[in-house]
Amino acid sequence: MHGEHTAAIDVAAGIITRTDGRVLMAERPAGKPWAGYWEFPGGKFESGESPIVALARELHEELGIELDQAYPWITRVYDYPERRVRLHMYRVLKWHGNPNGKEGQQISWENPQAVQCEPLLPANDPILRYLCLPQIYAITKASKYGVTAFMERLHIALKNGVKLIQVRERMVPGQLNQFAHNVVSMAHQYDAQVLINGSENMARSTGADGVHFQTSQLMQCEKRPNVDLWAASCHNREELLRAAELGVDFVVLSPILPTESHPGEPTLGWEKFSELCLDLPMPVYALGGMKTDLMETAMAHSAHGIAMLSGVW
Repeated sequence: MHGEHTAAIDVAAGIITRTDGRVLMAERPAGKPWAGYWEFPGGKFESGESPIVALARELHEELGIELDQAYPWITRVYDYPERRVRLHMYRVLKWHGNPNGKEGQQISWENPQAVQCEPLLPANDPILRYLCLPQIYAITKASKYGVTAFMERLHIALKNGVKLIQVRERMVPGQLNQFAHNVVSMAHQYDAQVLINGSENMARSTGADGVHFQTSQLMQCEKRPNVDLWAASCHNREELLRAAELGVDFVVLSPILPTESHPGEPTLGWEKFSELCLDLPMPVYALGGMKTDLMETAMAHSAHGIAMLSGVW
């Protein structure tokens, strides 16, 4: 625990998301600290409240809506000059009632990739960046289909809206470099982002958007690699906390369910997954036996989305 003045104030906040992908932002009302700044709606826990109860109460008081369903997402600690807050962020996809500013505050439905309302509370920058991460993280599988056939499948997946890809193959270096280069150039035609597994140098030489660290690389790492997007593979709480400490942008936690490639191997299961994700500051993708129809289940257990090796191609 820090000194009295730095004990964090717990706040529940909801990312209220319409079917068109827009999220609700609210202005802080006059008379409150940081009045006129924009934020995700929510507020402080009252004594004895759980985060979800606090969120439901705040959304009712501030916006006049009733919460039907909220999924735990990430927890960010932010130090303002006057206080430290711990933001428990939830994704709210179902509610009833018509949101309006019950405290005289303005509200606005915003595209998370191009928020227009300003100024934003400073704690929201990383939150918005994470919010823009797609819900599906596709991992290449050229070894299964052959390179030519895989590239055709990649093209279809991109046309169908896949936006985040990890190049992970066992090939001789020259061949892998060429393959990665081709994946990056095709993906960029569709505004999709590509991470290269294991090699910062290859990520740079192929024009990829970032690097995905294997667990051993993560655990030996001292500082952030010089890339836009940095991800890592984790399997337990210690690795997840190390990723959080280093400021990894997102992680993949596995294996959740049994897979064809590792039959009979021990798996985490959803309850354990949820436990491991508790209060992490970065998005977590679930990997292992994933199919698109498990998205809702994954989100209900704190996942940002799912990572797929087979289901996506």
